[in-house]
Amino acid sequence: VQLQASGGGLVQAGGSLRLACAASGPSLSGYVMGWFRQSPGAEREFVASIGWNLANTYYADSAKGRFTISRDYAKITGYLQMNSLRPADTAVYYCAVRFGTTVSIGRSSAFSYWGQGTQVTVSS
Repeated sequence: VQLQASGGGLVQAGGSLRLACAASGPSLSGYVMGWFRQSPGAEREFVASIGWNLANTYYADSAKGRFTISRDYAKITGYLQMNSLRPADTAVYYCAVRFGTTVSIGRSSAFSYWGQGTQVTVSS
């Protein structure tokens, strides 16, 4: 599986961005897609995940109420809609996938395939 993340950029605090993660291959059926982020000097942090078959979702506390993860089954593309962005959200955002159906596993080590990352910068 190859993943291509896009949609990052520079936005003011309170603004919105929509990240996309396009996957190669015929389907992600049976997979979970996750979004992670990493800021300089920090560990990679789980943001949200979605089960590809049922579109069931799971969020980190920092994302609840502001971010929405979704997927387009036919386009094999996942999305992360980020609203009410804060300077603390500044990071490189990565999408990743792993085989399985449990969306509440937020360990980066559990994910097998990773996109290249897209920079999100939120100015105050």
